[in-house]
Amino acid sequence: MNKLKLLLTLPGNGVHTIHTAKEKKERLREAIYGTADVKRALKIWEKKLDSLPTDKPMILGIPSDNGGGIQRGANWGPLVIRGQILQEKDRFTDLGDVRVIPHLLHDKYLNEKTIRECRKALYGKVVKLPVSPLSIAEEAVREIYKKKPTAKILGFGGDHSTSYPLVKEWLLSRKDKKKAGILHFDAHTDLLVDRLGIDLCFGTWTYQILEFLKSRDHILQIGIRSSGKTKAHWKKNVGIEQIWASEVKKNGVEKTLTKIVKYFKKLGVEEIYISFDIDALDEKYAAATGTPEKEGLLPPECAAIIRLLAREFKITGADLMEVAPFVLPEGVEQRDQKSSLTVAGDIARLLLDVLK
Repeated sequence: MNKLKLLLTLPGNGVHTIHTAKEKKERLREAIYGTADVKRALKIWEKKLDSLPTDKPMILGIPSDNGGGIQRGANWGPLVIRGQILQEKDRFTDLGDVRVIPHLLHDKYLNEKTIRECRKALYGKVVKLPVSPLSIAEEAVREIYKKKPTAKILGFGGDHSTSYPLVKEWLLSRKDKKKAGILHFDAHTDLLVDRLGIDLCFGTWTYQILEFLKSRDHILQIGIRSSGKTKAHWKKNVGIEQIWASEVKKNGVEKTLTKIVKYFKKLGVEEIYISFDIDALDEKYAAATGTPEKEGLLPPECAAIIRLLAREFKITGADLMEVAPFVLPEGVEQRDQKSSLTVAGDIARLLLDVLK
């Protein structure tokens, strides 16, 4: 049994719909596989899963926003981001989407009866496989690294909780975690221990990933500007190093990059995972998201940092999160919403460029 064929589904099909957005999925299948027919597309997709070539990056969609909680809509991110990078389709292997039951988050929150019924719904029979998007993603990514240890996965979310399984399994797959570091672009710290009693969500995933790091200083956050605590608080109480957006503005890209490179090299880091929350960008460029924030980073600043960082370190995993293409927050003009999707596509292409 190819476990991935059960855990995953066609690109765009991870969002469960009946009629709504059917045409969007058909257009995506037509563009990727040359046919809108589900059965024909499935045959082509399954053949790729059988081989899993590692000479190019792999894209995995986790279209779940059940770990959000302020503004939903990021479940459509993977489908729309793919649409922005279709011209690059020969440069990556599309693994498809994690199967998503939109009411679920992680299996640890479910009782046995619910898991049993959801297994029937997802797989047509009761098999010992997970049923919640974060749990399915963990299993799928673990399976990919098991089959192809050198796989370079670019994840598309989804709210930022969907980074948890990607980063967790990336870290667990590293033989020497001392050499592994994380660069986290975000307006928010995502360092809550829990949110309303839930320990895995968009505001907690970074804190929950700390146990899998060699040490807490192996994660560096950049772009922070919306926090209920000071930078000093996070450093003292959590042990996290941060570069706030205001510091990037003050010091410029070159000095910021020099600081990042020196920081990781001093720790002995050799390979880096980049987690990019689109709201790290200023709200003008990240309007299509649940929590746009003012005074953020500019796309050229982020691009320069990522490209130059890739010259100094191996970038072996990445994700792009919180793109909510059909969300139009109050005060945001529609033209800015549309242009922000173009920017998201630019970031996705950039991450494809640097994965190696």
